[in-house]
Amino acid sequence: MTDIPTLLLASSSPFRRELLGKLQLDFIHQSPDIDESRLPGESPTELVMRLAKEKAGALAAQHPDTLIIGSDQVAVLGEQVLGKPGTEEKAVEQLTAASGKRVTFLTGLCLLNTATGRTQVACEPFNVQFRTLKPEQITRYVALEQPLNCAGSFKSEGLGIVLFKALEGRDPNSLIGLPLITLTEFLAAEGIQLPPEL
Repeated sequence: MTDIPTLLLASSSPFRRELLGKLQLDFIHQSPDIDESRLPGESPTELVMRLAKEKAGALAAQHPDTLIIGSDQVAVLGEQVLGKPGTEEKAVEQLTAASGKRVTFLTGLCLLNTATGRTQVACEPFNVQFRTLKPEQITRYVALEQPLNCAGSFKSEGLGIVLFKALEGRDPNSLIGLPLITLTEFLAAEGIQLPPEL
């Protein structure tokens, strides 16, 4: 397999870097600087797809002949969009609201080929059914894991798994923030077959 374009992950997330590493492709990473505010009337699906595109596009001018991966995620509880809590108090509030309920995580994914301008975009849903949680469980969890920069206030790849009753979705990687099944399909459309050749 020759002449593979440079692969760039438009993210500062160590979790996304770890996930992309599973594909055994060489890649670089850089954090894009964009406004992640939700637009008036924008649905959660539209939001994550737009932000994934904007994250990839923000780095395009600096990286010609590159495949740029952008990704963004929100959690949806009923009609409410749960972002990153930022504080312990907000994390406790989010988890208290999610107790006993189903939360849908929507992960937007974009693969931008800066050589051709081709953009592939998708949204991958994943459902989490929460256990009925006691206040002290929530407080202990937040204190131990500090999930303050995680949409929905938990880390499924860590202790967050104890909060769940069931997980439902096509790709568990999307819950952590990078839908690898969809990404593999996008890469194949760009001529990159996986597993890579030795």
